[in-house]
Amino acid sequence: MEILLHYTWKHKLLPFTELTTTDGREVEVIDTGLHNRNAGPDFFNAKVKIGGTLWVGNVEIHTKASDWYQHGHDHDPHYDNVVLHVCETIDTEVQNSRGQYIPQMQVSVPAQVREHYEELLKTDQYPPCYQIIPDLSRLTVHAWMAALQTERLERKTEDIRRRAELCGGSWEEAYFVTLARSYGFGINSDAFEQWALGVPLSAVGHHRDDLFQIEAIFMGQAGLLELDTVPKHYQQDALNDGYFAKLRNEYLYLAHKFGLKPMDAARWNFLRLRPQNFPHIRLSQLASLYYERKAGLSQLLECKTVDQLKTLLSSHVTPYWETHYTFGSLSAKNEKHLSYGSLNLLIINTAVPMIFAMGRHRQKEEYCDRAFDLMEQLRPENNHIIRLWLQCGLPVESAGDSQALIQLKREYCDRRDCLRCRFGYEYLRAAR
Repeated sequence: MEILLHYTWKHKLLPFTELTTTDGREVEVIDTGLHNRNAGPDFFNAKVKIGGTLWVGNVEIHTKASDWYQHGHDHDPHYDNVVLHVCETIDTEVQNSRGQYIPQMQVSVPAQVREHYEELLKTDQYPPCYQIIPDLSRLTVHAWMAALQTERLERKTEDIRRRAELCGGSWEEAYFVTLARSYGFGINSDAFEQWALGVPLSAVGHHRDDLFQIEAIFMGQAGLLELDTVPKHYQQDALNDGYFAKLRNEYLYLAHKFGLKPMDAARWNFLRLRPQNFPHIRLSQLASLYYERKAGLSQLLECKTVDQLKTLLSSHVTPYWETHYTFGSLSAKNEKHLSYGSLNLLIINTAVPMIFAMGRHRQKEEYCDRAFDLMEQLRPENNHIIRLWLQCGLPVESAGDSQALIQLKREYCDRRDCLRCRFGYEYLRAAR
């Protein structure tokens, strides 16, 4: 397995016996080089002593030496600086494009390393490396968690940058889309993102002082002002209470004025959704947030503490929705403020990534530092991923830790990419 041979070389999990080339020269590996995941030799700028002579150059790794020719390296000048060819099976001599012979060394993956790697790939239990978690040093855990947290923020930064491109380069609008996506709380996140991309904030801004008109645009663009989107047993009540018709008439006027087209209401999920998470409630909360001028990027960047963010992002529904969850469905009065848990998730998934992304965009390290500080102040999320790691004995003390573990599961464990994981490295290293 070539990928495991790469890993063996990269981490110097080499046999304890003397290393030699196929022509009997002693090999000392000083530096394995920089692992290259793109086109070209596998490791750049390695340092190896061959027969007492120090060589600095590239290293190529194959399962079989004949793969050198299978891959066409003998005609590719990019491989002329290869100073050592490492293989499990040496079945031929190899030459570069200049006709020069390349020194070769046969290396086998240690049997226990191979067995442990296969265990990681085959086990159904998550996480597959659970056995070594209690034995990991605090320094190892902290270093990997910090790297994973940064990875996750960098990935979210790329998402925000992509949204800014879709919004014509506007980071203000990208923030609104990111905020809206978080209001989907997983189940409706994609639908909310599609909705937000279809809301022309320049048009809404002309009616910013009228909450009713804002809500009309928000509900209308969501496709929720069509009578057939109201459950049949509530349709007559929706018509009788008058609010649905007023919103719809206002939207039709504004849609004609600004050339608006609603999204397909079928994109919204209601199945197994708690009423407080219905799109109508979340859209009304967003309308109030926008009306109160609390959904702006400049206001977000002024916040330096978790309490300031909670104050900024706190929102409530408009009066009609205090007694309704959908049009026509009367319920007990409830102001339907965002819950404490929902606010935490908004800060974790919107506020912090946006502050970090702006730090990268504007090259302001103070924003990036603030993002990390805020994550350390927030309590960790409580979901099945975090609970599984807690059961393994891994400490989870902040939202930074929980975000790191979500990154670990999605980008490493789910992909069985144990060879790039530091916990996986410790598991394989323990096998020697």
